[in-house]
Amino acid sequence: MTSSRTAALRTITSAALAAACGLALTACGSSAAGPARDGGSASPTTTVVKGVSIASDPKLTDKLPEAVKKAGKVRVATDVPYPPFEMYVSEGSQEITGIDHDMGQAIGARLGIRFEFTGQKFDGLLPAVQAGKFDAVMSAMTDKKAREEAVDFVDYVNAGPGWLVKEGNPDGIEVVTDACGKSVSVQAGTNHQKILDQRQELCKEQGLPPITVLAFPKDSEAQLALRSGKVSADFLDEVTAAYVADTADGGSTFDTVLGKAAVGPTSASPIGIGVSKSVPGLKEAVQAALQSLMDDGSYGRILDAYHVPSIAIAQATINGALD
Repeated sequence: MTSSRTAALRTITSAALAAACGLALTACGSSAAGPARDGGSASPTTTVVKGVSIASDPKLTDKLPEAVKKAGKVRVATDVPYPPFEMYVSEGSQEITGIDHDMGQAIGARLGIRFEFTGQKFDGLLPAVQAGKFDAVMSAMTDKKAREEAVDFVDYVNAGPGWLVKEGNPDGIEVVTDACGKSVSVQAGTNHQKILDQRQELCKEQGLPPITVLAFPKDSEAQLALRSGKVSADFLDEVTAAYVADTADGGSTFDTVLGKAAVGPTSASPIGIGVSKSVPGLKEAVQAALQSLMDDGSYGRILDAYHVPSIAIAQATINGALD
């Protein structure tokens, strides 16, 4: 298998990400309605998210737990940056954008509330939700059975792993066992780190030296290790790998190596919104709102805006982990 680029992501530019309606709801002149003060349903409102008009549905608002309706928001933890899922609008900015952010805003708009995003380190996301600091996680987090013990997942896309390598793939990562005996980077606490641990068995079976895995708190640090030559490749999800390869330094620094031959025996896994088990009814409301966005095409249009229609799913499932 040869090194490849995901052409669909080439057209994503920082200018496109800076489009007002794609970055902040306030820039579009409307916002989701809060709960009705008389105890009834809020009046419907329309919010523009990434160029898509999202109308609130009072029937779905009624599904929300009373505490969330009263607060008018869902507190969401995310690990920034992990483009294109979550990133800052510009260097030095604290304003968040990306697939997760915009999908969260769309779900919130349909529910008549806000999804309020706050940055946290990835390995601290679930503990923060369990501690009651947040109501949910949206951070390109793979739905895993072990994680379902901490939160309930509403799955919203599917994505598989991939390799980010230097331009031209100088260290020859073509099949998964090419990583044996080499140093590779990965973000700590992710499903990708667990997959790399499993790949050590493939190296052992073929009598090859093990992979030296360097885990970093953020994938941006894992990418820096690759850029500086400390590792031969960075192991992450295929969507982010393609985005970074096509946008970093104008697409001149990195390449991707994708496909089962390169990453080993694995398939696309569900990525989910991790919802607190301490807020009964919230996951059902989020699931219903997400499904309505899928059904009316809004969900697909948001993914299209990021040039990643291939990761779409048809049904918003709860706790659909494969293992």
